[in-house]
Amino acid sequence: MSQSCLTDSSLPIIVDASVVINLNATGCGATVLRVLPNRVVLTDAVVAELRTDGRTGRDDAKLVRSLIDASLAEVAAVADLKNSHFETLVTGSAAETLDDGEAATIALALESNAVAVSDDRKAVALCARRFPGLAIASTIDLLAHNAVAAALGSPGLSDAVFAALKSARMRVPEHYEQWILRLIGKARAMECPSLRGALRSGHTLLPRKQRQE
Repeated sequence: MSQSCLTDSSLPIIVDASVVINLNATGCGATVLRVLPNRVVLTDAVVAELRTDGRTGRDDAKLVRSLIDASLAEVAAVADLKNSHFETLVTGSAAETLDDGEAATIALALESNAVAVSDDRKAVALCARRFPGLAIASTIDLLAHNAVAAALGSPGLSDAVFAALKSARMRVPEHYEQWILRLIGKARAMECPSLRGALRSGHTLLPRKQRQE
């Protein structure tokens, strides 16, 4: 059974640049979005960010263009946002502000009653503090969806997740760590720099609450 939090197919999912980068690294980003039942949206701020960011060595903007051309994703304009969330997320102290792409993603999700999908640690933490009612998902929630697992098959899903972990350093939420370890195996986990050291060594990790007791 899927662990994905994407249980309501009627809710749009708003993805930021970190998610596009991770999906591109899987090598099957188009397939993932094609089989997901949710409508997928990204903002023009995210498109612009990917167009100018060459750090990954992959053409992430090209993937976005292909997704849009294939009607697998839609683009929403920041200028069309009606609430003030975007402005409040980009102005103020560094600790309480985000880059335009992450801010636009969150603002659109708030305005659209949608799920924001981000792997940006700061964005996720800020949302937990300021918008606790907003549904936040990660790239792994997309990959762990039952529809994606069925489309890729177990070996294909393992390869896709491993590729994103190794080459894009995809962030892994704590509640997914053991799922990741079972999926890709201990040998592959050792090659993934974004996994915690104990997980890369194959150790069974206790949830944070239990580790603190």
